Formats: sequence, structure tokens, C-alpha cells
Amino acid sequence: MNNTTQTFFSQANVSLSPNYERLQEEHEVSVLGVTHGPVPPTSTVINIRSDTAVPDHVVWSLFNTIFMNTCCLGFIAFAYSIKSRDRKMVGDVIGAQSYASTAKCLNISALVLSIILVISLIFVFVFTSVQLFT
Repeated sequence: MNNTTQTFFSQANVSLSPNYERLQEEHEVSVLGVTHGPVPPTSTVINIRSDTAVPDHVVWSLFNTIFMNTCCLGFIAFAYSIKSRDRKMVGDVIGAQSYASTAKCLNISALVLSIILVISLIFVFVFTSVQLFT
């Protein structure tokens, strides 16, 4: 292989045109924020993709799976929470929100049904114990 390099442009061959120098000066002035003359002020818009926080309700679903698993709603909510987390990792925000919404509804249903079940069991226990001791 030939390790020699050829120089296409030397300092003697390259001369900057006055137009280029004027544009460079205008660019420096616009960077500094000072405008002179008829040059309109320019603005730069930077779109920063916001990381939308989608709650996946995994902890709530795990709690409902372990303690309040009425009609297996807690387990199903846990499965939807995991699907929501997977969709969020892939970058599918709409899919993650859909699965998270379903998991939230299932968690609410499991919680309400479990509370109703616990309260009804307490009433049954109290009334049967009252009947036995009277």
C-alpha cells in the first residue's frame, strides 16, 4: 500500500472569498445574539422526546395477587401489568397505556370484591357467634 498522501489544497491555492468572510461574520454576530441590519432574528426549535411516564401497576397487581386474589383478578391484573411494562420497554407508549388501563381496572375490581368479601365474612362470623352464645 502506498502511504503517501496528496494535498489537494494548499494555503497558496485556497483563498477565501469576501462573500464567505461576510457570511462568517454574520453567523458569529447571530450566534452572539446581536443583529445588525435587515437580518431577521432566527430561532432554533429542538424537539425533545419526553419520556411519558406510564404507570404499569406491577406492585399493586402483585399485592392483589398475593393477598386479594378474588376470582383470580389479581393474577390477571399482574399479567396485564407485565405486558404493560414490556410494551413500555419496547417503546410502544399507546400499547403500554392500554395494558396499564386494563390492569388498573382489574386491580380496582379485585380490591373492591376482596373488601366486600372480607366485610361480609366478618358479618357472618359476628352473627353466627351471636347466635351460638345467646
